[in-house]
Amino acid sequence: MRAGPLPFRRAWNVPVVLLLSLVALIALSGCASNPSGASGGPNSAAAGGTSADLVSSVRKVDAAAALLPAAVRASGEITVATAIGGPPSASYPDGASSTPVGQDIDITDAVAAVLGLRVNRQIAAFETILPGLSSGKYQLGVGNFGVTTERLKTVDFVTYIDDGQGFAVRAGSPIKQISSLRQLCGLTVGTGAGTTFEATLEQNAHVCTDAGQPAYRVQVYSDGGALQLGLQQGRFDVLMSTINGLRYQEKQTGGAVHYLGPFHRLDVGFVFPKGSPLTRAFQAAVQHLIADGTYRKILAAWGTTDSAITTSQIDPPESAG
Repeated sequence: MRAGPLPFRRAWNVPVVLLLSLVALIALSGCASNPSGASGGPNSAAAGGTSADLVSSVRKVDAAAALLPAAVRASGEITVATAIGGPPSASYPDGASSTPVGQDIDITDAVAAVLGLRVNRQIAAFETILPGLSSGKYQLGVGNFGVTTERLKTVDFVTYIDDGQGFAVRAGSPIKQISSLRQLCGLTVGTGAGTTFEATLEQNAHVCTDAGQPAYRVQVYSDGGALQLGLQQGRFDVLMSTINGLRYQEKQTGGAVHYLGPFHRLDVGFVFPKGSPLTRAFQAAVQHLIADGTYRKILAAWGTTDSAITTSQIDPPESAG
């Protein structure tokens, strides 16, 4: 267990500040996204077992399993690095000592069941997963990884949902819409470390000064709970995060967090080392779950059916939307 200040990273001349202690985070993070105190969704395994029951009913499909490398079939196990970023993707229902729940957890477990594999789940910080794939530490990763042109240079994807980038503000904020990064000029933006959000903000940091306006400031957090709390406690003006995560926060906070809408949609997928022999099997398994209806039922349990896909793809180009 980590003591002391939560991880906060310096970005673009942003001063390092001390955040809440870990004790305070544990006490508060359960209610950051859900007033009832549980960070899982209303139909999660933590609150009735619906999605867990769905996954437990999934059976092995021999045709999909046959696409696995012989060594993986023989071992019967797959090592999956999993980022716990927050609901509905993945979160702890009762603090970090509990079993994580969420859409990513359920889809991973369902795909593994189709392939006849056990999941060796390794919890990892989001920004460490891609390096871990390159080093051979993990066989695949999951954590709401968006397909981008830059990431396609180093990893392979098998898509399982359509999500993307969005913005949110506190209730009562005068900010009503963000359709251009120039609308962030002079504001402080909070976002997650190692994400497409951080990359987007960094790559476009010049847009305000180019227009003769004050630059936006960026606070980058390695902890999803601290990021969620940061917006509600006024540590920054705007939160940039996943569309589904922001929709979830708006619903679970009763509007204390106000989702402003999508900014850039992205396909989201499992990530693999470049050239992995696992991608065809995982694509077949996701497609099987889509075809038999299990996939949509899992998304319904987490309130994310608006992000459903009809076809799983290997390494699609970055979405222009």
